[in-house]
Amino acid sequence: MPHTVLALLVVLAGLALAAPARADVVWLCKPGQQDNPCHESLETTVYNDDGSSRVETPARNEDPPIDCFYVYPTVSGQPTINANKNKDDELYAIARYQAARFSTQCKVYAPVYRQTTLLSINAATQEQKEEGGKIAYGDVKEAWLDYLQHENHGRPFVLIGHSQGTRHLRQLIREQIDPKPEVRSRLVSAILLGGNVLVRKGQRVGGDFAHIPACESAAQLGCVIAYSTFNEPPPSNSRFGRSPASDTTGAGFPAGPDYEVLCTNPASLDANARTPLTSILRSEPFPGLIGALLVEMYGGPPPSAPTPYLIPNERYSARCEHVADANVLMLESIGSARKLNPSPDPSWGLHLADVNIALGELVGVVGKEAQAVVAARTAPRTAKPAPRLGLRLRCTRSHRVRTTITGADRRLVRRAKVMRLKGRRVVVRALLRDGSTVRLTGRAPACR
Repeated sequence: MPHTVLALLVVLAGLALAAPARADVVWLCKPGQQDNPCHESLETTVYNDDGSSRVETPARNEDPPIDCFYVYPTVSGQPTINANKNKDDELYAIARYQAARFSTQCKVYAPVYRQTTLLSINAATQEQKEEGGKIAYGDVKEAWLDYLQHENHGRPFVLIGHSQGTRHLRQLIREQIDPKPEVRSRLVSAILLGGNVLVRKGQRVGGDFAHIPACESAAQLGCVIAYSTFNEPPPSNSRFGRSPASDTTGAGFPAGPDYEVLCTNPASLDANARTPLTSILRSEPFPGLIGALLVEMYGGPPPSAPTPYLIPNERYSARCEHVADANVLMLESIGSARKLNPSPDPSWGLHLADVNIALGELVGVVGKEAQAVVAARTAPRTAKPAPRLGLRLRCTRSHRVRTTITGADRRLVRRAKVMRLKGRRVVVRALLRDGSTVRLTGRAPACR
């Protein structure tokens, strides 16, 4: 880590750690808002392999069929455990770096939240981190509910998060989306990067979410894209890629050996083939500590251009790999592209590059999902076939009635509960894995 970065952390560690007071919902990005870093010029310099370049301006759909709800990562340099809701330069910068390009495909909403700051990573106690996380998540949840009530109007939505933003979106999905079929049906996808999304070991669902699986095609709806980027095997103290032994967030996430970290390849969701990525970067330096760490990652100044954005001729390929007992997106340089350095140390991998290294692919996936949403709206509706389920009732040795779900679709049942037992008539409510319910009835045998 550069001496200037270490010195800055030492200075910050001696400053106040008080949490700010509660504040109302504040939007960093919101359609129609005059001061909106997610809706500015997208002019881009594209550098070719031979050193030549051209300037492109991607078209922005001003009436897109979907929304995007973006929660930014840890960027605040404020000298407290939790930031306040001031729109500091770092917030404008991260919205331009990570979220603005999605405005070509969706209406972007991004709340300001009292996130735990860069200072808190090393200066806060575990208790302070848990309490700070509750404050930050409370703001994200409040903004989400405000968005649903006043802005959503039943529209499909994409969730986008990185690092701390992913941590809060994991909890938001667990509490406010996954268990609510009406809201979950509007989920286009959740792009949850750099945050250890968990699934059941060997499966593509379960773990963090009961009903929302990993994305396996660019047009799939209601699914998750998740990964953390490395270009060398994650060390034993890696922050990403392995299921934690226990949940230390206080949010009640799953943990332990029954789970593994999800990795989806944004450039090859179906086959996970090693594929070149389309990196899209901002031209101006990032302010504050993150800017210094980006210089460390690149081993010098990051690529730049005379336009707000650039696509550099330094290219990388990636695929999800299980390496050193971790599931990560392994990056390789193409040709003479410089090898990126883990920053701020090897335990982080290429965390700072998670979004921008494959931003072209991520925006492209959201574009194809938006097309799938439109196609689903115009396709003729067909009745969903009823699941093939039956109810078997038999007596136990203790003269009680035992209920068993039968039928070809019995694996679709998540759990069943006897709702009424009147005389010999039995009513069972079966909860299916897609969140819907089925009512089954039967006549119990005489067990006495």
